[in-house]
Amino acid sequence: MLKDLFQKRKYATIPSERTKREIPEGLMNKCPKCGTIQTSKELEKNLKVCTACGYHYRLNAMERIQMTLDEGRIFEYDTDMISEDPLQFPDYIEKLEKAKSSTSLRDAIVTGEGTIGGYPVVIAAMSFDFMGGSLGSVVGERITRAVETAIQKKYPIIIYSTSGGARMQESILSLMQMAKTSAALSKLSDAGGLFISVITDPTFGGVSASFAMLGDIIIAEPAAPFGFTGRRVIEQTIKQKLPDNFQTSEFNLEHGQLDKVVSRKDMRPTLIKLLDMHGVKGDATYGG
Repeated sequence: MLKDLFQKRKYATIPSERTKREIPEGLMNKCPKCGTIQTSKELEKNLKVCTACGYHYRLNAMERIQMTLDEGRIFEYDTDMISEDPLQFPDYIEKLEKAKSSTSLRDAIVTGEGTIGGYPVVIAAMSFDFMGGSLGSVVGERITRAVETAIQKKYPIIIYSTSGGARMQESILSLMQMAKTSAALSKLSDAGGLFISVITDPTFGGVSASFAMLGDIIIAEPAAPFGFTGRRVIEQTIKQKLPDNFQTSEFNLEHGQLDKVVSRKDMRPTLIKLLDMHGVKGDATYGG
């Protein structure tokens, strides 16, 4: 007992500022849902899905493409297309340049073609880290051109959506992209083409109100929030408390808005299965 009384106690040490500086930035990640701390390598190995709770971290456009296409290889379309400032909106050019610098993208979407399990596809992947994945003139034009290429080459098209909505700095020009992309997809449908829409965290506003919900097959990642207007605005409008799982992919699946909720590790195999089921053949007539 006396020995325990005079025994030196052990205390946790707080890393010094120098030690903190020596730890490489981005080495560890804390799950925003369950708080589990994981190394970046561990997280990358698990496709950026928390090993403890299954939380799906957001991915940028190139990460989506690398996880989807064979060997992560894409022949990219319209790489020279960039947004301008037709309305002379204050600070828009500065925000565009900042987004380009921080993401290494030219705008909020990457489009192109590649193969998935050997099946040729046209693919478009939006990136929320570029101005909230907002739908501007360039995003709408690149999607439209990608759809037109899918029609021409008789390839199916897969679009990964993530967006906060229309790009306010382009006003009515942004809203026009909803009609333009929808019209292009209507032509694809008339030609007998296949459009697989993949909803990811988050998908709202003009994107959810246009091409994201026009897929022949609509699937989503687990717990991905999507809808037209956000929860807070709806609650303030109807003066009611909404369910905790409102606007999640599971909620929307239950209410008929989705065909399937697919975890990230199963996404590529699911896409391959869907392409196989639909008899996808490059440079062949649709459905045959």
